[in-house]
Amino acid sequence: MSSSASVTPTRRLRLPSFSIQILLALVLGLALGWVARAIGPTADGGDNWLTVTLSTIGSTFVTFLKVLVPPLVVTAIIASIANLRGVANAARLAGKTLLWFAITALASVLIGIGLGLLVQPGHHTSVSETAAKAPTTQGGWLDFIDQLVPANIFGLSVTTHQVDGALETSVSFKALQLVVIALVIGIAALKVGEQAEPFLRLNASALAIVQKVLWWVILLAPLGTIGLIGRAVATYGWSSLGQLGTFALAIYAGLALVLLVLYPVLLLAHGLSPRSFYKGAWPAIQLAFVSRSSLGTLPVTQRVTESLGVPREYASFASPLAATTKMDGCAAIYPAIAAIFVAQFFGLSLSPLDYLLIVVVSVIGSAATAGLTGAIVMLTLTLSTLGLPLAGVGLLLAIDPILDMGRTATNVAGQVLVQVIVARREKLLDTAAYDAAAPVSLSAEPAAAHA
Repeated sequence: MSSSASVTPTRRLRLPSFSIQILLALVLGLALGWVARAIGPTADGGDNWLTVTLSTIGSTFVTFLKVLVPPLVVTAIIASIANLRGVANAARLAGKTLLWFAITALASVLIGIGLGLLVQPGHHTSVSETAAKAPTTQGGWLDFIDQLVPANIFGLSVTTHQVDGALETSVSFKALQLVVIALVIGIAALKVGEQAEPFLRLNASALAIVQKVLWWVILLAPLGTIGLIGRAVATYGWSSLGQLGTFALAIYAGLALVLLVLYPVLLLAHGLSPRSFYKGAWPAIQLAFVSRSSLGTLPVTQRVTESLGVPREYASFASPLAATTKMDGCAAIYPAIAAIFVAQFFGLSLSPLDYLLIVVVSVIGSAATAGLTGAIVMLTLTLSTLGLPLAGVGLLLAIDPILDMGRTATNVAGQVLVQVIVARREKLLDTAAYDAAAPVSLSAEPAAAHA
């Protein structure tokens, strides 16, 4: 027999695309959540085995993301400061970025106010007043100083509270403090000059390692989706959504108007194709919907931004900044409609000045509450500024996870959009790459960081 005989190559099993995996996970999560809810609680009133399993899977995925966020934020911002050495008019770029953060936030909150007045969700709800309760976490304007001034070099905070008669201590990080620390270190490294080059190279290596590990976690997103969606269905079911159906509909209508009307109009005004934008940005929007974390989506956000023709030197600076302060869903649409809901529910009227305050809080308030827990803190900041009952927050907690998916997806889409617009206006955008944008493959490894 000839040694040159042909050998049939073995076929490797090809998994569906990441988008298909997420869609399948959503369907499976809904189904398992429904089954868990049908099984009901255990004899002692606790969660059944399936609910516990779904909760464990979902919380583990979120925990992985949270663990990696602090080193990611610090190393990414330090590297981005170093990368700005190669960008002309870096200060001008930063200023234009913040300006467009404010412009898109202003347009989004106006949409939210308009929908709230049109739909009047507080007058169309069957939720009981017994559900009203003040949240355990609140936001205020003094939080800006608390978040801005680092309490320690690691940006950590330790809280102790009593649960069932026992003291529990929890450690958390404050994202805005981490941003401040990283900015100071990065700027100092540039001022030091050549002596800081070994440090910047070490930081770039650390960033590459963190991105690699986070990419492995991101590939687990379909499993996380099953757990997170399944847990939400098993815990809340459809009854709470039915009671707050008009409110939920108003929120998602507002998010849709921002995503599908406002953003495309801004793109067209700058001579850019909305179709190319959404085709390129889709992986980040999709992951944000599932993970409910702008920071956890950060590596994908930066990657799709670069694939749309934004220079890496600018994207590596603007993406971390946007992930902590740019929130059209959580800080504009949601607090505007929710504030109107609470006022209507308690029979309180809002004056023109109150609506102006909603606009002010939404445009600048997200920076004041950066790094705190979700949109609830942003809502308490809005309610306290207007003098509305904070107990109204409790009315909306039951469906918050369902709303948070859409809010976070909108946040991330806006984060990519602003970078594209600023790059276009500053003549930095590679229009050929933008027009040819294709969905980034999440099965491929991200490009290495560099300083």
